[in-house]
Amino acid sequence: MRWALVKVCVAVTTMVVVAFAVPLGLVIREMARDRAFSNAEREAAAIAPALSITTDRDELERVVASAGSDAGMAVHIPASDGDGSGSGGDDGGEGQQAVDIGRQRAADKDITTTRKLGRASTTEVPGGSTLLQPVALSSGEIAVVEVYVPESEVTNGVATAWAVLAGVGVALIVGSVAVADRLGVRMVQPAQRLVESAHELGEGKLGARVPEEGPTELRLAAVAFNSMADQVVQLLANERELAADLSHRLRTPLTVLRLNAASLGDGPAAEQTRAAVAQLEREVDTIIRTARDAKPQTAAVGAGVGCDAAEVVRERMEFWSALAEDEGRKVRVAGVDRPVRIPVARADLVAALDALLGNVFRHTAEGTAFAVDVHNGEDAVIVLVSDAGPGIADPRAAMARGRGSGADGSTGLGLDIVSRLAESTGGDVRIGRSVLGGTEVRIWIQLDGREPVRRGHRGAVRRRRPTKLVSTFNRPRSHP
Repeated sequence: MRWALVKVCVAVTTMVVVAFAVPLGLVIREMARDRAFSNAEREAAAIAPALSITTDRDELERVVASAGSDAGMAVHIPASDGDGSGSGGDDGGEGQQAVDIGRQRAADKDITTTRKLGRASTTEVPGGSTLLQPVALSSGEIAVVEVYVPESEVTNGVATAWAVLAGVGVALIVGSVAVADRLGVRMVQPAQRLVESAHELGEGKLGARVPEEGPTELRLAAVAFNSMADQVVQLLANERELAADLSHRLRTPLTVLRLNAASLGDGPAAEQTRAAVAQLEREVDTIIRTARDAKPQTAAVGAGVGCDAAEVVRERMEFWSALAEDEGRKVRVAGVDRPVRIPVARADLVAALDALLGNVFRHTAEGTAFAVDVHNGEDAVIVLVSDAGPGIADPRAAMARGRGSGADGSTGLGLDIVSRLAESTGGDVRIGRSVLGGTEVRIWIQLDGREPVRRGHRGAVRRRRPTKLVSTFNRPRSHP
């Protein structure tokens, strides 16, 4: 907007300057020409009284010399036939010869035409112009006074005047640019603050507000933005309260479930049930504490938040291996013999693994094998969860939040949890065919601290898939 205003002002000012400067420059040139020929007319008029008194050559030469114009003035007196009785004639009845004083520059025909018409005229000659002024003599003949006007005198002062006009025009354009720039700043700064506040609000800084200043339209936009931000904060607060209330209502059935699990006695199934109930109770407590927090938590990728992926995988596989053993499933774990640090909170990784492994037990038959592999690279960590089940017919529909297959009651929320975990690091999630014959879910966790990606329509990830470690996605692996 700022540069647009500057361009408009430059264009308008330039057109105004041209519209006024060009005609004014032409007027100045005409004025200089008129001044030069006016001076020539005065010089010619100074000779007229002497011509009316005498036509003696010597006298006329002295008059021309006294006028100081002998270099640029000429006098052309025609010959007479002697019939007149001029007072200045010394020849009596004899005719007088033609007299030409000074340097003649005009053509003879131009002089003859001026003498015949009896009025002044100008004609072009090499180096300038000449003024031909007719003067009546006492004998009745018409003499012609020729005054030379050089081109330098016709254009005297024109270049300086044009230079002044050009300077004034440039000054006007520069001044208009400065004024337009200041006006543009006054309009652009409120718009920039509005954009910055919108970005801050999008990043989770709910306290971002816009000063209500600037032009009327931008003030109204600031008022609307601040009102919207207040409503967003209120809606989030209501959602947190609702989540806390709903989670708190789960305490009663959880308490009953915990008491019933305690009465199951000893045995692997009883221990697993009690452990699951305890974990569910902890998760509900976490939801309540998070929802009651007045400030929403945002992801802190690369800011000291992280965990050991290998340790988490070992722990969760130890938990799920007991259930897999009861159902006769073969389990394989690889890549967890060394620590693998990732910029993901431990609770988030646990939730993602439990969601994927829970899907394996929920959507595949008993006895179906599954595996979890961890691949550690320079800039990324890949966690692969694969099974030997029937696979997923439509991976895109499975990745869309709230859009499961429908046949088995799946909502797709588990895969959405996994997707958000990967995307918070700048990575992504892919679903493909595993070497076991079923589904393989690849979680790409970025390590280089790039910004989290944004979702497109239907859960698609708007970023280019990383190039390193891609070969491990569908590469055959050996199994024990």
